[in-house]
Amino acid sequence: MDSTVKITVLMCTYNRCRLLGETIESVATQALPQSVSWEILVVDNHSSDETRQVVESLQRRYPDRIRYFFEPEQGISYARNAGIREARGEILAFIDDDETADPGWLQNLTANLHSGEWSGAGGRVLPPSTFIPPRWLLGKNKFASGPLASFDLGPEARQMEEPPFGANMAFRRFVFAELGGFRTDLGRVGNNLISNEDTELGRRMMAAGMRIRYEPSAITHHPVEEARVRKEYFLSWWFNKGRSDIREIGNQPKIFRFLGIPLQLFRAFAWQAARWMMAIEPSKRFGCKIEVWACAGQIVESCHLWRDAKRKETVPNADVGPAG
Repeated sequence: MDSTVKITVLMCTYNRCRLLGETIESVATQALPQSVSWEILVVDNHSSDETRQVVESLQRRYPDRIRYFFEPEQGISYARNAGIREARGEILAFIDDDETADPGWLQNLTANLHSGEWSGAGGRVLPPSTFIPPRWLLGKNKFASGPLASFDLGPEARQMEEPPFGANMAFRRFVFAELGGFRTDLGRVGNNLISNEDTELGRRMMAAGMRIRYEPSAITHHPVEEARVRKEYFLSWWFNKGRSDIREIGNQPKIFRFLGIPLQLFRAFAWQAARWMMAIEPSKRFGCKIEVWACAGQIVESCHLWRDAKRKETVPNADVGPAG
């Protein structure tokens, strides 16, 4: 067997030792061809619980499969970038620390990445089969997938026109060599809900002409905690998604603004607020409310970016600490 590691599964974790063992177990028992060597790299993002003990216990059961790495800088993007540097594989697969993978997940996700046809792949992220959405989420609600961390583009494999979610994706190593890693100003740090670090990388890939395959047979299952199925969580998630969208693209030039806020955002906010007030059916009404919160997040982040830029103009060395 070729001793070169072809695949590294990157599992970044923070204070989830209660769920981490099941996630690692579901990956460690994956079946791949004997010609494919692979590893699991668990990146501990400065956890304060028993994360290390859980990993070390499983290392004793799978001594040649699991590695542990400690990354002290808080944030999912810092953890993923550290994992990329530490990984030995030529293909890097990503899974969240609270998911479980179907038995054929890793083989199905990476099988088409060994040639030069595809630069990356994304699979399906499904909620538990027992999950029953609340009444305000009934129907094909376009706002549900993000807060519930689900991703499903249907049963047919094809080239992706939208980037995959970080909970189930894989890329060839050269992608990071050419484009760099995940943006550290995006992505969760502790308990905040700033996002887009995964999809921003996917959009960079697509802009560079790299092809990403949608692989529906590569399935992971993401738990839906009770806290996620609350209106307050959805509103907070989409407010921060609005902030993330503006942070990702930055302040665009040649756009009319007031206090850094594009004028069209004021119009959009007023329009969505009117739709929210007029909607009657519960799921539609809540969908309109979500759009108001997302627009509010865009307004807040636009103002923050403008204020930061003004501060740097006033104090050119504002981000530079005192010498010696």
